[in-house]
Amino acid sequence: MELRPALAVLVLLVLASCARGEDPYLYFEWNVSFVDLAPLGAPQRVIAINNQLPGPEIAVTTNNNLEINVFNSLDEPLLFTWNAVWMRRSSWQDGVLGTNCPIPPGANWTYKFQVKDQIGSGFYYPSLLMQRAAGGYGGIRIYNRAVIAVPFAPPAGDITMLIGDWYKQNHTALRGTLDAGFMIGAPDGVLINGRGPYGSYFVVEPANTYRLRISNVGISTTLNFRIEGHRMLLVETEGSYTVQNFYDSLDVHVGQSYSVIITTDQAPGDFHIVASSRFGVPVLTGLATLHYSNSPSTLGGTLPPGPDPGDVGFSFNQAWSIRWNLTAGAARPNPQGSFHYGVINVSRTIKLFNTAPMINGKQRFAVNDISYFNPDTPLKLADYYKIPGVFSLNSIPDSPYFSTPFLGTSVLNVDYHSFIEIIFQNNEEVIQSWHIDGYQFFVVGFGPGAWNDTSRLTYNLYDAVARSTTQVYPMSWTAIFMSLDNVGMWEIRSQNPARQYLGQDLYMRVYNPEEARSTETAIPSNVLRCGKAVGLN
Repeated sequence: MELRPALAVLVLLVLASCARGEDPYLYFEWNVSFVDLAPLGAPQRVIAINNQLPGPEIAVTTNNNLEINVFNSLDEPLLFTWNAVWMRRSSWQDGVLGTNCPIPPGANWTYKFQVKDQIGSGFYYPSLLMQRAAGGYGGIRIYNRAVIAVPFAPPAGDITMLIGDWYKQNHTALRGTLDAGFMIGAPDGVLINGRGPYGSYFVVEPANTYRLRISNVGISTTLNFRIEGHRMLLVETEGSYTVQNFYDSLDVHVGQSYSVIITTDQAPGDFHIVASSRFGVPVLTGLATLHYSNSPSTLGGTLPPGPDPGDVGFSFNQAWSIRWNLTAGAARPNPQGSFHYGVINVSRTIKLFNTAPMINGKQRFAVNDISYFNPDTPLKLADYYKIPGVFSLNSIPDSPYFSTPFLGTSVLNVDYHSFIEIIFQNNEEVIQSWHIDGYQFFVVGFGPGAWNDTSRLTYNLYDAVARSTTQVYPMSWTAIFMSLDNVGMWEIRSQNPARQYLGQDLYMRVYNPEEARSTETAIPSNVLRCGKAVGLN
């Protein structure tokens, strides 16, 4: 595998827009289809984009406008969502069932959005029907504008590494297990860039630096990432530049993305790249090769050691060390640290408890006693057209009543420009990973046991990292602060798609009563209408 990004088939810069003073437009065309591959040796049906797995990489610059025309050649509905793209002012483009009608089989739809005021690393994936377990994912890199300084020297190359657990069963079989009321079992292996052991091969030049963008695109498994003989300098996570610390290995939780810098300063050779599972047995291992271009040798030696698979303390301590770089700019010239989140008064505290109840004799997952159920009309359309009977505002409480769990459509109503605290409480024995669309949030604290008011004494109110996906360790809590500056309907979901499919999901309606175009874009002219919105204009 050569060291170059997998670009989309069609990427066209419209120079006329620059002449008019607009930010550039980039056009992509994707054909999404099933192909037969054997990532772990067993033939299975996977989702490819333009016959690629991973799909074409999206490589853009801050404030670029994107139009992605998606042709659905699957035999089932399709949507894509964009992990770590904030969709400023436009939840219409978010690509989840709460905001969009699915693209029917045999049809196409064009996403139109701007990567406004952001940089960094992320990935996209199909958001419906457990399709993420079939692939369909690809990397996203958003470069700084030339006028904004980057807090490290330009690397010789920029490499995307998409790591994730993988099942040999087709996603339809996994979905059938969930529909029958059972949880799917453990995965069968780990892929690196869609390939099994040593299927990915990265060629580098000696005596250079390289930026690696590492994303965990898997289903349920935290992965520890490391490269034989090469320490990693952490520089960025999900659109935030970080304090630059060296790591021998890095825990990457489901849905998270990191950028690290490595230096190719070893003697000529081939080196093991390892992504191994954490917090469970058996240990699953994904393997790839880092090849120096002047290497006369083939891969040998032993795998670089990682932390003990059950050592949660290692992961706790590493997570505490990941902090915001206060002096670096990101998408704007002003330093990240010029936003003093720690001195803003919190206007509302929301406590979200995840549980794993049985409802009607079937396994479900719930948040504050409610197991999310998708209505046939997207919440965003129902809100826009004021369609009754689809959802109710504040249909999920700010903290659980610990009542009998039930199915429902959970929507928090929050005010534009408010500043809130969310506590994710995990009283289960398995690690959780939570994501919020449309936002970065500050991970101000986490710890074992049950959160209480005195837990605030441990908060980092100075340089907590801002990101869009956070882990919650077993029998533990995580606290975040959020400045609600992005109007729209935004999903708060488990990054484990099986848990999300069975109800660990909710939405947050960020509302501006002024309905100004400066805070939210108009309904798209090509919007798809379904459910109770069919026929409305």
